Amino acid sequence: MNGNFHTQVLDITTGTGERVHDLTTACTAFLGGAARGRDGLLNIFVPHATAGIAVIETGAGSDDDLLAALTDLLPADDRWQHRHGSRGHGRDHVLPALVAPHATLPVTGGELALGTWQSVCLVDTNRDNPHRQVRLSFLG
Repeated sequence: MNGNFHTQVLDITTGTGERVHDLTTACTAFLGGAARGRDGLLNIFVPHATAGIAVIETGAGSDDDLLAALTDLLPADDRWQHRHGSRGHGRDHVLPALVAPHATLPVTGGELALGTWQSVCLVDTNRDNPHRQVRLSFLG
């Protein structure tokens, strides 16, 4: 592609528990080199069948509330037909239907145009895969 498209892959270690991992700082750093003051769009994509991207408030309990809500909606028990991996792993494959594996956000003047309390986060409930990749792509 031409010089108006830039991409980078982040390697993230999420560990063996459910996690909401804040990507905002990494997105901001990426845009510093990719956007260089331009307007455009930032796409965040996680190429995994058991993770998603959310734009939420973090640090005030909302990230824990999200994980609790997902546990209520998608219990880690034996009800799932998809049965490989740890107990209840089938729910992890349903997660991307509720928390999409992508988000596209506006970039204004080279900066992510988030609201005051918004953060870009990787949502990972899969205890069987502690390593994730997240692709950041800027078009502007």
